[in-house]
Amino acid sequence: MVLCPECETDLDIEEDEVDEGEVVSCPECGSDFEVITANPIELKPVDEEEYEEDEDEVKAEKDADDGDDS
Repeated sequence: MVLCPECETDLDIEEDEVDEGEVVSCPECGSDFEVITANPIELKPVDEEEYEEDEDEVKAEKDADDGDDS
């Protein structure tokens, strides 16, 4: 059983369902956590600004791949 570090809600995450580096969210408080280790599961709070920048970079790369270069 993995508990949310913020509100101690059971996150219902199994070790074989997550990978290191994956981001999980608490359904109760909405906090985001990065999976540091998958066995045993260890979570680290995600820095919101850093997480948003990473999402923006992924979106920009995806948009660039979708563009027509002809």
